[in-house]
Amino acid sequence: MSPLSPDSLCLADPPIRSDRLRVIVSYLQMNAPPHRRFLPPPQPGLVVARAYEPTLSFYRYLYHTVGEPWLWHERRLMSDETLTAIIRNPQVEVWVLYRRGTPAGFAEIDRRDAPWVYLAYFGLIPDFIGQKLGPWFLDWIVATAWASDTVLFGVNTCTFDHPKAYNLYCRAGFTPLRHVTRLVKDPRREGILPQNIAPHIPLADS
Repeated sequence: MSPLSPDSLCLADPPIRSDRLRVIVSYLQMNAPPHRRFLPPPQPGLVVARAYEPTLSFYRYLYHTVGEPWLWHERRLMSDETLTAIIRNPQVEVWVLYRRGTPAGFAEIDRRDAPWVYLAYFGLIPDFIGQKLGPWFLDWIVATAWASDTVLFGVNTCTFDHPKAYNLYCRAGFTPLRHVTRLVKDPRREGILPQNIAPHIPLADS
């Protein structure tokens, strides 16, 4: 899940530029906890723990490792001071999925605008993709997000993300609101990310 907030929207269906990447951002939300049975753990040894006051190096490890295949780059551009202020805010929850003691993914629940709550980030470390951890972890996060005075839980995903991400959020109980087309600079062309990553997304023309 990539962090493209409603405040960063541009015009729908903008004219195509060869030096930009075209991405479709989907905004989804829940107005109430889902009334269904959550999935059982797909394998033993799974633990989810909150990282209270996470170190910057640990957070950057999670963000870089989980997000690199999907071109997450916004927080790579943040200064240490700015990013630390976000992740150590008591209203921002960083939850880490562990499998047998090894980090397997993370989620970030942003309650700074509570009771409107936002799933800012969600994803797995590439080594653990395809092991059915994602649906179970997302169920766990959904239950956690609603375990307070939440009245709305929002998330967004985009066409840079894992091809199953959109359906995963819908299955978890999110309802799509709108789809917006954006043109963005390619972080690989900008030197922010290596050019050989995310081969499913063609490089923008230089």
